[in-house]
Amino acid sequence: MSEKGDELRAESSKLQEAAVIADEAAELEERQKELTADMQQKWLHTAPITDHFSIEKKFAKEFEVSLSDAKKMLKNNLKKYQIEGNDIPQMIKQLKKHRRTLKGEQKVAITTSIDGLIKAYSDHLDKSIDSIYWIAKYKPALKDMNCTEDHIIKLSTITDEDTRRNLIDSLCKYWENKLDRNDLGFSPEYAAISKQMTKDKREFKRLIKSHINPVTQKDIVSSHIIKAVSEEPGISSRQIHERLPINLFKKTTPSIISKIATTSNITHVNGAFYKFSDDIKKDIYAYTAAFIDSDGYITMDRNFNPRVGLVATGDRGKAFMMEMQKSLGCGRLHLDQKSPQDTRPVNRLNFYSGADVTEVLSKCLPHFKMKKANAEILLELVRMKKSHKKADWYQARREELFKLMKYENHKDNTRFDWNEFDIDVDNIGKLQENSKMNEMDRIEGIIKTKPVDEAIDDLEEIAEEHELSDEEWSSVDDASDYLFEHKVMGEA
Repeated sequence: MSEKGDELRAESSKLQEAAVIADEAAELEERQKELTADMQQKWLHTAPITDHFSIEKKFAKEFEVSLSDAKKMLKNNLKKYQIEGNDIPQMIKQLKKHRRTLKGEQKVAITTSIDGLIKAYSDHLDKSIDSIYWIAKYKPALKDMNCTEDHIIKLSTITDEDTRRNLIDSLCKYWENKLDRNDLGFSPEYAAISKQMTKDKREFKRLIKSHINPVTQKDIVSSHIIKAVSEEPGISSRQIHERLPINLFKKTTPSIISKIATTSNITHVNGAFYKFSDDIKKDIYAYTAAFIDSDGYITMDRNFNPRVGLVATGDRGKAFMMEMQKSLGCGRLHLDQKSPQDTRPVNRLNFYSGADVTEVLSKCLPHFKMKKANAEILLELVRMKKSHKKADWYQARREELFKLMKYENHKDNTRFDWNEFDIDVDNIGKLQENSKMNEMDRIEGIIKTKPVDEAIDDLEEIAEEHELSDEEWSSVDDASDYLFEHKVMGEA
């Protein structure tokens, strides 16, 4: 065993070196990203004042990215900082009011909390201003305007060149007056400049308040399409076109309607349009769990492969399966399959790979009402197959999980032949109690947290404890596979 231990240590050392190299490569890549981001910010701050679309095109050309990527990188979605529906200034006001009722240490503690909240909010506003590339370099003058968070959010939505230039012109006039006033003592001229600075502030905020983001014809058509599809799922582009107001009807065609619908997150199936509810997307895994509980399945085949699926029929079901795949970001679609009764086509969204099964079931697990036990069985199976195939209990436990899955799927069927699968229903509880999750936690905990030498010693103890044969540890390749499979990376 000592000779084998030396070989294992040598292999672990190589893995350790590989891990160090991988870490260095990751650090270099991260550093490269930081430098690129700095270059992009410097370019944006020195770019001439123009409309947002022109900036996007120049940015794409300068940094050799697609226009779509440039739009994503320059997109600014500032949102109001709120806690339980209250904005921060309102919350600070409430805390200060409450502070009047306190004394001693309690009053000191809440004062410290208020100061910390004010500082955090100030940092938030600073970062929000920095994210608005076209006005960030005028930050000192902008902060003198005493802008609220609402003003800053409104600034981030301004895309046209004229409004941007007018706002910056107002800031520059204010700043010039401020510099002129600094050289003066209190005098009639000082008062006149101060009065002009106040007017500049008012003009700046008036420009922000009066700015209305232009609504394009495409936006108007899109809102009509969404309304029509929401009211009547399965409607066609020709039907939507016919229901548009006369001015929009003349400027569009069914083909244009179809293209706009595609960009508005509307699903197109065989000439019909369907809209996936935004309420479902807010908690997609809770909805998925409910769907699997009712019209889905969790099982494994005879080769112990995990199988999870959702089933729906008809064109509406097809659209629904397509939207579910997009929302979950995984799974494989099987559409327009023939049903056993040869009625409406069957559409399925299936999850085959261990990664997809783990992703979906682990996030749906808290929401299952009927098939939670099935999900736990598959999660244990996938974890075993991924990292514990060489464990002495693997084969036996795999058979037990197959029996448990059969039991969970057919326990309500009084005519099911349990003898066909050698299932003792009276003692099924023993199989349920024989879970290997704690055992896997113990093994993985040892390997993930201990240095290489200690991990190898522990593995040798495990080998002896489970009476692994010499053949199972006969070669360095097998041993290194075992180590790698359990992620023994040493102290790195």
